[in-house]
Amino acid sequence: MKLHEQTISKLQDLPEPLVKEVSEYIDYLVWKHSSQNTLSSQESLKLVNSDFSSYLSNLEDYENCLARGEIQW
Repeated sequence: MKLHEQTISKLQDLPEPLVKEVSEYIDYLVWKHSSQNTLSSQESLKLVNSDFSSYLSNLEDYENCLARGEIQW
């Protein structure tokens, strides 16, 4: 069995929510390898990581304030 056939067979056995995830990941891969995307994969990764790290820092600050009792849930 060829790889495409094996992959399709696995996909057919997945529940619908996982099929949706796989579909979204395929869309991402197509975009990532497309010659028409405006940002390089490296630039996109840098952008995503910078935004996430900022969010994570803010989340940690919020959790620390909760732990010290400065704010309530």
